[in-house]
Amino acid sequence: MLYVSDIIREGNGVLVQGDSSLVLGDFSKDTRTIKEGDIYVGIKGDNFDGNKFYLDALEKGAMGCILDNIEGDIPSKYKDRFIVKVNNSLKCIQNLARYKRSLYNIPVIGVTGSVGKTSTKDMIYSVLKEKYKVLKTEGNNNNHIGLPFTILRLKDEEVMILEMGMNNLGEISFLTNIAKPTIGVITNIGTAHIGNLGSRENIMKAKLEIVEGLSGPLIVNMDNDMVFDNIDYIKSLNDVITIGIDKTSDYMAYDINGNKFKINEEEFESPIGNRAFIYNSLMGYVVGMLCNVEIDKIKNGIKNLELTGNRLEYKKAKCGAILIDDTYNASLDSIKSSLEILKKEKGRRIAIIGDVLELGEYSMDIHREIGKVLLDSDLDYIVTVGNDTKYSDEYLNDNGYYNVKHFDKESDSYNYLDSLLREGDIVLIKGSHGINLKNVVNYLV
Repeated sequence: MLYVSDIIREGNGVLVQGDSSLVLGDFSKDTRTIKEGDIYVGIKGDNFDGNKFYLDALEKGAMGCILDNIEGDIPSKYKDRFIVKVNNSLKCIQNLARYKRSLYNIPVIGVTGSVGKTSTKDMIYSVLKEKYKVLKTEGNNNNHIGLPFTILRLKDEEVMILEMGMNNLGEISFLTNIAKPTIGVITNIGTAHIGNLGSRENIMKAKLEIVEGLSGPLIVNMDNDMVFDNIDYIKSLNDVITIGIDKTSDYMAYDINGNKFKINEEEFESPIGNRAFIYNSLMGYVVGMLCNVEIDKIKNGIKNLELTGNRLEYKKAKCGAILIDDTYNASLDSIKSSLEILKKEKGRRIAIIGDVLELGEYSMDIHREIGKVLLDSDLDYIVTVGNDTKYSDEYLNDNGYYNVKHFDKESDSYNYLDSLLREGDIVLIKGSHGINLKNVVNYLV
């Protein structure tokens, strides 16, 4: 339980009006979705100052506000609401989340990695909710703003699962020292954000920052080349549990037949039959075992996984084609994984692939590698969108594949897609969030 006095202490704040002994409700930084009884947090960003909208929050029933700038007089009709002025609203929320975390002695699972953070988080949640009341990161709230707000949602939950994203060195370090996870998960070490970090070695270093706040085991995937090549170093940092399919690991999936497989003589079934979801299942299995979930409940959780939106969502287009909406984000590794699913589908197989962003000087090479993956996927048609997917096209053309059409932006593709797609087609749509392929899905549906 948190009080207004905790805000004052953690934000080095001043009580402008109201009662410092009030018990706090939920927190919100968005006046569009704020509910009666919430606490509004005015956060100033590069292009937006949330402090300017605090009166809107009060009008919608907020019980109080945390602000680092107050313009004008506070209307007397809101004299029953508390207002705390702090030095920095975001830092206050981060400190408050760190303090709230310290009040709970529960399992906290921190999930990071280049690819599959969200689907792995969803899998772990699906397993743990079979036995416990669980709080998890919603949407993409996995950064220095979203993670603290997630922790501040914690009430009577018995387990918390926190996704941790990053673009640069030091960011996971910051998050793990707020979250203080008791179990850490690194899904893999790939090429996402390599343009910012400069090398896969630096990406590994950034992901391994999770151990700085970790008080329990770290689960890693031995089939990932960076993990396998550096496992002795990783084990020198923390207690490690390994999972895998190919490389010898503590927990391995075997007798794989589509979406069915075994772990430790027990048979499991994943809703999606590709390697990525077998790895997710292994992670969910290990976390479930560590949290004392019964094996039948672990099996049920894995089988009944529900994914966060825009991740491998099957939808029907108005023309009758089946769309696989995987538009949330993209990397080389996640494109490989999604194409593995597409290859197993019947009908004309079509991929609409957008640029992978934040690759810097590596972009040409990685997009040519994406071209190779597309070529190896036995697709009937390929549509590419953006700037750097032209390198994927070049690779395809250089190797004799010409059923590829390129568009600079997603809206330019609509007329072509209208003429191309028909009932019975199966269409994967995947690209970085900034390429806006979600608009393509909305148009086709």
